[in-house]
Amino acid sequence: MQRHPLPPFDLASAKAKVQAAEDAWNSRDPKRVAKAYSDRSQWRNRDLFFVGREAIETFLTEKWKQELHYKLMKELWAYSSNRISVRFEYEWQDAKTGQWFRTHGNEHWEFDENGYMQRRDMSANDVPISSGERRIGLIVVNQRSAEA
Repeated sequence: MQRHPLPPFDLASAKAKVQAAEDAWNSRDPKRVAKAYSDRSQWRNRDLFFVGREAIETFLTEKWKQELHYKLMKELWAYSSNRISVRFEYEWQDAKTGQWFRTHGNEHWEFDENGYMQRRDMSANDVPISSGERRIGLIVVNQRSAEA
């Protein structure tokens, strides 16, 4: 099976891939998100390294138990033949402490010929915020309105 858009990417297909990723991650459905990755996808998420859809799904299941009210925004940074780089921000509330955070970071993605992500390299920093400083949901809505 193929997962469109396929590499090699142009501006429109790279933006479509980024939007599809943002939509999937905002669903907070580990199974849905994991389907975008190859069976042997290699991940680096901060200081964690793992391989494969099952590990991705397990990671995301645990992530979203701790990161409540997760809302993400991704922005295309660069692309080439089968690679895409994005910057992202997401906001979430810690399940244990109730503290809100905004996480800023970068991801580098590499895709196989069928459009599945075979490598994801992510770096991020968490910044504590108050609940009144949340803005991601508003940014996403405003960006889509401006693009319509």
